[in-house]
Amino acid sequence: MAENLKVVATNRKAGFEYFLLDHYEAGLALKGSEIKSIRAGQVSIVEAFVEVDGVNAWLVESHVAPYEQANRFNHDPKRRRRLLLHRKEILELWDAVRQKGVTIVPLRIYLKEGRAKIEIALAKGKKLHDKRAAIAKRDEERELGRQDSGQRK
Repeated sequence: MAENLKVVATNRKAGFEYFLLDHYEAGLALKGSEIKSIRAGQVSIVEAFVEVDGVNAWLVESHVAPYEQANRFNHDPKRRRRLLLHRKEILELWDAVRQKGVTIVPLRIYLKEGRAKIEIALAKGKKLHDKRAAIAKRDEERELGRQDSGQRK
Protein backbone atom coordinates (compact mmCIF):
# COMPACT_ATOMS: atom_id res chain seq x y z
CA MET A 1 0.00 0.00 0.00
CA ALA A 2 1.62 3.26 -1.15
CA GLU A 3 1.63 6.20 1.23
CA ASN A 4 -0.44 9.13 0.05
CA LEU A 5 1.75 12.18 0.79
CA LYS A 6 1.19 15.69 -0.51
CA VAL A 7 4.17 17.90 0.30
CA VAL A 8 2.94 21.40 1.09
CA ALA A 9 6.13 23.23 2.18
CA THR A 10 9.83 22.44 2.24
CA ASN A 11 12.87 24.03 3.86
CA ARG A 12 15.43 23.67 1.08
CA LYS A 13 18.12 25.64 2.91
CA ALA A 14 18.19 23.21 5.86
CA GLY A 15 20.36 20.63 4.08
CA PHE A 16 22.82 23.32 3.03
CA GLU A 17 23.03 25.12 6.38
CA TYR A 18 23.12 22.04 8.66
CA PHE A 19 24.33 18.46 8.97
CA LEU A 20 21.06 16.56 9.44
CA LEU A 21 21.40 13.86 12.11
CA ASP A 22 18.13 12.18 13.20
CA HIS A 23 14.76 12.60 11.50
CA TYR A 24 11.36 12.58 13.23
CA GLU A 25 7.77 12.80 12.03
CA ALA A 26 5.40 14.85 14.18
CA GLY A 27 1.80 15.87 13.99
CA LEU A 28 0.74 19.51 14.26
CA ALA A 29 -1.89 20.82 16.68
CA LEU A 30 -3.77 23.27 14.46
CA LYS A 31 -6.88 25.40 14.44
CA GLY A 32 -9.52 24.94 11.73
CA SER A 33 -8.49 27.97 9.70
CA GLU A 34 -4.83 26.87 9.84
CA ILE A 35 -5.43 23.44 8.33
CA LYS A 36 -7.46 25.04 5.55
CA SER A 37 -4.57 27.39 4.73
CA ILE A 38 -2.07 24.52 4.86
CA ARG A 39 -4.19 22.43 2.49
CA ALA A 40 -4.16 25.43 0.13
CA GLY A 41 -0.35 25.55 0.35
CA GLN A 42 -0.24 28.88 2.20
CA VAL A 43 2.54 27.97 4.65
CA SER A 44 6.24 28.80 5.00
CA ILE A 45 8.84 27.15 7.27
CA VAL A 46 11.98 28.85 5.96
CA GLU A 47 12.63 30.85 9.16
CA ALA A 48 11.03 28.30 11.49
CA PHE A 49 12.69 26.27 14.23
CA VAL A 50 11.61 23.90 16.99
CA GLU A 51 11.80 24.59 20.72
CA VAL A 52 11.64 21.81 23.31
CA ASP A 53 10.89 22.56 26.96
CA GLY A 54 11.15 19.00 28.30
CA VAL A 55 7.38 18.45 28.23
CA ASN A 56 6.28 19.77 24.82
CA ALA A 57 7.83 20.58 21.48
CA TRP A 58 6.80 23.79 19.70
CA LEU A 59 7.10 24.97 16.09
CA VAL A 60 8.15 28.62 16.29
CA GLU A 61 8.29 31.36 13.61
CA SER A 62 6.47 29.36 10.95
CA HIS A 63 4.03 31.39 8.88
CA VAL A 64 0.56 30.06 8.04
CA ALA A 65 -1.31 32.67 6.01
CA PRO A 66 -4.75 33.73 7.27
CA TYR A 67 -7.60 31.86 5.63
CA GLU A 68 -9.76 34.17 3.51
CA GLN A 69 -13.17 32.79 4.52
CA ALA A 70 -12.42 32.54 8.27
CA ASN A 71 -13.16 36.27 8.89
CA ARG A 72 -13.11 37.05 12.64
CA PHE A 73 -12.31 33.43 13.64
CA ASN A 74 -8.96 33.59 11.86
CA HIS A 75 -5.66 32.61 13.49
CA ASP A 76 -2.45 34.51 14.23
CA PRO A 77 -0.11 33.71 11.29
CA LYS A 78 3.08 33.50 13.42
CA ARG A 79 1.72 31.74 16.54
CA ARG A 80 3.60 28.87 18.23
CA ARG A 81 2.17 25.50 17.24
CA ARG A 82 2.50 22.41 19.40
CA LEU A 83 4.12 19.36 17.83
CA LEU A 84 2.55 16.00 18.58
CA LEU A 85 5.32 13.58 19.49
CA HIS A 86 5.67 10.63 21.84
CA ARG A 87 7.08 11.50 25.27
CA LYS A 88 10.17 9.36 24.56
CA GLU A 89 10.86 11.33 21.36
CA ILE A 90 10.46 14.66 23.20
CA LEU A 91 12.96 13.54 25.84
CA GLU A 92 15.43 12.43 23.13
CA LEU A 93 15.14 15.85 21.47
CA TRP A 94 15.44 17.61 24.85
CA ASP A 95 18.68 15.74 25.65
CA ALA A 96 20.14 16.39 22.20
CA VAL A 97 19.36 20.12 22.17
CA ARG A 98 21.22 20.69 25.42
CA GLN A 99 24.45 19.75 23.60
CA LYS A 100 26.35 22.67 22.14
CA GLY A 101 25.66 23.39 18.47
CA VAL A 102 22.67 21.06 18.08
CA THR A 103 19.28 22.42 17.07
CA ILE A 104 16.03 21.12 15.62
CA VAL A 105 14.98 22.30 12.17
CA PRO A 106 11.77 21.62 10.25
CA LEU A 107 12.38 20.03 6.85
CA ARG A 108 8.93 19.78 5.28
CA ILE A 109 5.21 19.93 6.00
CA TYR A 110 3.01 17.43 4.23
CA LEU A 111 -0.47 15.95 4.32
CA LYS A 112 -0.64 12.25 5.16
CA GLU A 113 -4.08 10.63 5.07
CA GLY A 114 -5.67 14.07 5.47
CA ARG A 115 -3.61 15.09 8.50
CA ALA A 116 -0.85 17.69 8.56
CA LYS A 117 2.54 16.24 9.50
CA ILE A 118 5.94 17.84 9.81
CA GLU A 119 9.33 16.23 9.31
CA ILE A 120 11.91 17.61 11.71
CA ALA A 121 15.57 16.77 12.15
CA LEU A 122 18.27 17.17 14.75
CA ALA A 123 20.87 19.33 13.06
CA LYS A 124 24.39 20.58 13.67
CA GLY A 125 25.42 23.83 11.99
CA LYS A 126 27.89 23.70 9.12
CA LYS A 127 30.98 25.87 9.08
CA LEU A 128 31.85 27.99 6.05
CA HIS A 129 34.40 25.47 4.71
CA ASP A 130 31.78 22.69 4.93
CA LYS A 131 29.39 24.77 2.83
CA ARG A 132 32.13 25.43 0.28
CA ALA A 133 32.80 21.70 0.03
CA ALA A 134 29.07 21.05 -0.53
CA ILE A 135 28.99 23.67 -3.30
CA ALA A 136 32.09 22.18 -4.96
CA LYS A 137 30.61 18.66 -4.82
CA ARG A 138 27.29 19.86 -6.27
CA ASP A 139 29.09 21.70 -9.11
CA GLU A 140 31.19 18.62 -9.86
CA GLU A 141 28.11 16.39 -10.04
CA ARG A 142 26.40 18.91 -12.31
CA GLU A 143 29.42 18.93 -14.65
CA LEU A 144 29.48 15.12 -14.78
CA GLY A 145 25.75 15.13 -15.54
CA ARG A 146 26.30 17.55 -18.43
CA GLN A 147 29.14 15.41 -19.81
CA ASP A 148 27.04 12.24 -19.59
CA SER A 149 24.07 13.85 -21.33
CA GLY A 150 26.42 15.21 -24.02
CA GLN A 151 27.79 11.70 -24.75
CA ARG A 152 24.31 10.18 -25.02
CA LYS A 153 23.14 12.50 -27.78
